[in-house]
Amino acid sequence: MELPGKAEANPTKAFFVRMITRDISLADCILDLIDNSVDAAWQLKGAKPSLFSNTTSLSAFHIEISASALKFSIRDNCGGITLDNAAKYAFTFGRDDEMEHDAYSIGVYGIGMKRAIFKLGSVIQIRSTYSVTSRGKSKNESFRVPINVTKWLAAKAWDFDLEADEALPEPGLQISVTRLSESTSRAFGSPEFLRDLRRIIARDYALHLHRGLKISLDGELIKGWNIELRQSKNFLPLRDSYKDEETGVNVEIVAGMAAPPPESSEPDDVKDRDSRSGWYIICNGRIVVAGDKTTVAGWGTPGWPKWHPQYEGFIGLIFFTSEDAQALPLTTTKRSVDSSSGLYQRSMPKMREISKEWIAYTNVRKQFTDKAKALEEEAKPVTLYKISKNAQVIFPKLVGKLKVKPANISYLIEKKRAEKLADAFGDINMTYRDIGLRSFEYAYEEFVGKD
Repeated sequence: MELPGKAEANPTKAFFVRMITRDISLADCILDLIDNSVDAAWQLKGAKPSLFSNTTSLSAFHIEISASALKFSIRDNCGGITLDNAAKYAFTFGRDDEMEHDAYSIGVYGIGMKRAIFKLGSVIQIRSTYSVTSRGKSKNESFRVPINVTKWLAAKAWDFDLEADEALPEPGLQISVTRLSESTSRAFGSPEFLRDLRRIIARDYALHLHRGLKISLDGELIKGWNIELRQSKNFLPLRDSYKDEETGVNVEIVAGMAAPPPESSEPDDVKDRDSRSGWYIICNGRIVVAGDKTTVAGWGTPGWPKWHPQYEGFIGLIFFTSEDAQALPLTTTKRSVDSSSGLYQRSMPKMREISKEWIAYTNVRKQFTDKAKALEEEAKPVTLYKISKNAQVIFPKLVGKLKVKPANISYLIEKKRAEKLADAFGDINMTYRDIGLRSFEYAYEEFVGKD
């Protein structure tokens, strides 16, 4: 028997397409396309998307999205893709390690656009118009990339055709999908999906929209979330910044009270609140984790209690800004963070510190509710951009006559059992006092009921 010498290990196109589109949602695919436009806008401005140290206006740029059960399109005026870039980089599956990365982009892996269009449908046309300067004169050049996914899958070559095209109204990119997948068509035909998409865009691109960027969905401009924290002499939000020594990534943290805590911390009493509370993680200007109340942002990890409705009203934002997007603690979908990232782990103690300040305030507040509410009313909403620089967080030190006559309960138990109970409560480092209070409240509610 003559051996062939090698066993083929090339992936099939169909397998590859299924793998890159399997674990990303339709909404995230659209965000990937918006990311490309936003990155292009920042590149044209030659600026970085920092929260405080940059006053760049993006008001000259717009991104227009149209989505229906029959077709999808997204068009921008953010400069377009050059023919050379399209031929060498833009349509490759993954980014070459030696390829130069766009500074301060949100794109890392080089699969966002391809993954998005394959998820959307099977008949696609990508059009680009870009400006070329020669001998001091500028002119626009254009091309298009028609993609029929069914035919492309059947062909051996992985390449896409580049064809001459008429110019778009402005230098920019237009992506049209005219044969949608069944699931995409169903989603775009749902008013609920489009409403959620509008809300996600308003939230995740709030910082870009604040700078004047215009994003519209089906002809209607999207207004970005106005994230504010409350400030007074008794309530001062944290605003801190530093450079991570190991990666060189700039880190900015803003946190404090966005709204007073709820009257009651029972879940049923806070379910109707506009709950934007929790931690927000922002990478190169884009919110990738929003209002997190899980272990992703540290809640319920050692030294950090699980999120409780009592903590409603707290908002923390942590910004990671890097010229090299690969240094950011991003997952491939850009909808979460890599918790194992050293950069992210080094930032968590600072996040925990401010979170525990708010937890301590809400614990004490239970005994001085009237006084706390009066002080909270004095604190007025302040936009992130007007928070005092290098400010350390301040919450009121509530003292005075207790609302009720106290009873001091003290008992001794085996240390190992106390530690097990603390761990069950979600904080192995919980003090014995807090263990006692939590266990009393649990027993009181179980045997007596709510007050």
